[in-house]
Amino acid sequence: MSDRNDGGVLVRIERRRRWSDEEKLAILKETTEPGAIISSVARRHGIGTGQLYTWRRHLLHGAMAGFVPVELATSSPPPKAGEAGRIEIRAGGGLTVSVGGVVDRGALTLVLDVVRGLDH
Repeated sequence: MSDRNDGGVLVRIERRRRWSDEEKLAILKETTEPGAIISSVARRHGIGTGQLYTWRRHLLHGAMAGFVPVELATSSPPPKAGEAGRIEIRAGGGLTVSVGGVVDRGALTLVLDVVRGLDH
């Protein structure tokens, strides 16, 4: 008998890792730093580069919960103490949703879900 390997295959089972939106965003931010190398960031976190590109695509399409592009407008003076503010949400195709004063959270969530559905 020889000491050669019998040709068997070693199989390693890995548990699927769950990343929170905050963790994903932090990792994606690392990839945008000057001089960052995507493969190095991925290796440091134990993930593949394809996963980073998938997260980036989801972020850009607004598909990940908690990721919504925001643009701050400074054209109007800030509200005085006790005054209600105003929010404008602009979507593709010139659609604008304006929210002023106190708003019902459930109603706003429903409106934003509909607006997100229009982008797809």
